[in-house]
Amino acid sequence: MKTRDFDRKFDEGEDISAELDLSKARRPEQEQKRVNVDFPLWMIHQLDKEAKRLGVPRQSIIKVWVAERLRKAS
Repeated sequence: MKTRDFDRKFDEGEDISAELDLSKARRPEQEQKRVNVDFPLWMIHQLDKEAKRLGVPRQSIIKVWVAERLRKAS
């Protein structure tokens, strides 16, 4: 398919998913890398309390809070 045809279909709201090879798709700067961080027990308790209140895993709270702080710092 030519690029202009692909763009036209997309712009017109047509389903283009059949035209995509998602097996090679990647999101730059979104790859995951595991890190280990030691927290004091009182922080773990507070993180778990907040995670339970929001109904999300502890890891989600940590990721969101770190991301917010990094955005503010840059």
